[in-house]
Amino acid sequence: MNDEQELSFEQAYARLEDIVTRLEAGDLSLDESVALYEEGQRLARRCGALLDAAELRVQQLNEDDSLSPFGS
Repeated sequence: MNDEQELSFEQAYARLEDIVTRLEAGDLSLDESVALYEEGQRLARRCGALLDAAELRVQQLNEDDSLSPFGS
């Protein structure tokens, strides 16, 4: 599902939490469980990618500050 690529970190994480809750409840069929697990894996990768991008931005900002004559 490509819609996951449009989700913000907060949206993806909230959906992932919902999936975990539903899987832990244990009242799904095997097919439903596998489909949710697959979606959860995609969402987890999305969250990881967004966190990696944010970390890179912070590192770049810190590097830019260290090069600035006005940096701290």
